Amino acid sequence: MNVTPEHNEKIAKMTFTSVYPHYVTKVEKKGKTIAELHEVIIWLTGYNEEELQKFINEKTTFKDFFEQANLHPNANLITGVICGYRIEEIEYPLTKQVRYLDKLVDELAKGKKMEKILRVG
Repeated sequence: MNVTPEHNEKIAKMTFTSVYPHYVTKVEKKGKTIAELHEVIIWLTGYNEEELQKFINEKTTFKDFFEQANLHPNANLITGVICGYRIEEIEYPLTKQVRYLDKLVDELAKGKKMEKILRVG
């Protein structure tokens, strides 16, 4: 499945605030906590809790959210298929970063151990 320029533009303009409640719902439905969700987001982005809260409260686009992030050096170890796209084959950096986040949230919701989600060891 190819990622089109239109798709990339749509992702860039989407706000983190609009997607965040869906992340919360997804993980809570599976018995996980907001604290665990934040741990995963903070691991990927390098933000602290205060910075993350600022992004949750503001209408920050994914473009701005990831431009200011300091991605974890092991983020490239996040592989597999999410939303019909194989992460390793996505060329546009922003779309790949958003799919990294989607994949981590999905793994958390599926009950994967935190050490595996955070690519420890």
